[in-house]
Amino acid sequence: AGIQADIKTVTALGGYAMTAITAVTAQNTKGVKTVIPIKPKEIKKQILYTCKDIKPDTIKIGMLHSTQVINSVVKALNKIKITKIVLDPVMVAKGGTRLVSQSAIMTLKNFLIKKTYLITPNIPEAEVLTKIKIKSLEDMINAANILLESGVKNILIKGGHRNTVTMQDVFLNKKGLKIFKNKKIKTKNTHGTGCTLSSAIT
Repeated sequence: AGIQADIKTVTALGGYAMTAITAVTAQNTKGVKTVIPIKPKEIKKQILYTCKDIKPDTIKIGMLHSTQVINSVVKALNKIKITKIVLDPVMVAKGGTRLVSQSAIMTLKNFLIKKTYLITPNIPEAEVLTKIKIKSLEDMINAANILLESGVKNILIKGGHRNTVTMQDVFLNKKGLKIFKNKKIKTKNTHGTGCTLSSAIT
């Protein structure tokens, strides 16, 4: 998942991927074993040094595990001045492992979310960001509205965690609401799908 899924997706769609690693993980398709953080100043260096060579058209952000990391990313973004930013707020691994601290979630909400063009949370992540329980399509729409009111320009809440036959994803911005409906595919191969989607959109 993560960086590998991002690079493969961007490459498959004809883009040129440049990466900044925020953490090294020991994981497989069943779950995350350990997360080894990279120092915040090194993350900032990775971003700025890569962008010095080739200025990106768009930026996709995945797992930011601490307040310090988020702050260093925000500082780097302020220098690059790119407006098309897609944030996949990776907070909870599929197995339920929480990947970010409580203070990092607050920093994410206060500083980073408002800078982004689109956020793509799944249901557990949308619950963390809005502090509401999401059981139905109406709950998903309600959560999207809460995020819109907090200053996010575009929101896509993914419905894969709901136990339904049909997949329903909710997209919301100030212009309106769109529900994407598809038949749910029964598969175990869902590891990295959030990374793949957010990179494909980017």
